[in-house]
Amino acid sequence: MKINLEIIDAAFLVDVEQITDLNTKELVPKMVLRRRLTRASKLLIELISKVGFKKGRIVYGSGYGELLATSNILKAISNKSGVSPTDFQNSVYNTAVSYASILSSNESEMLTISSGDETSLKVLKAGAVKALDGDEILLVVTETFNIDNIDEINSCKNILESAVCLRVKITKEEANLFYEDCTLDVNVPKSVSHMFKIAKEFEKSRSIIEVNL
Repeated sequence: MKINLEIIDAAFLVDVEQITDLNTKELVPKMVLRRRLTRASKLLIELISKVGFKKGRIVYGSGYGELLATSNILKAISNKSGVSPTDFQNSVYNTAVSYASILSSNESEMLTISSGDETSLKVLKAGAVKALDGDEILLVVTETFNIDNIDEINSCKNILESAVCLRVKITKEEANLFYEDCTLDVNVPKSVSHMFKIAKEFEKSRSIIEVNL
């Protein structure tokens, strides 16, 4: 089965260490709420703002989840100290999309996917199925690898923070933007690559993709 999607808007963020030019303070004015946000949450909130997504269904993906919270928990266990309740709360894969939905009072369906290197491809496929209902869907993938001692386990990627989102809806138009070849000039994680390719090549004149289920 094939489903064609129109990319209404797209945005991406990327940095070798940490993305710094975020508008989190303006987007989340209350400091008590802002301090709770994980890196992935901040990236997701930034992307939602960039593509003008208000409320609606979101398909969110991350191949590796909230690494900082997870590493903090493991350190606490290793040091035989108490695990931080905040780290415990933030360690689940749907942390970012949950914070985003709470802050925007978005009560629509939120689906979280983690599928290793194929995460963004699986997000595309799930989003295509969801789009059959006729509404706009937000597709997002984030990866945040910038944690202590990351160099000890990471030897293949030079991008430690990356995030991409696509605002899509179903269409009957023919595909004119292709993403199967994920060759990129940016060494983003494979879990982000399919959607990153689309976002980088998105133009108003080329905005239709074909998703094979």
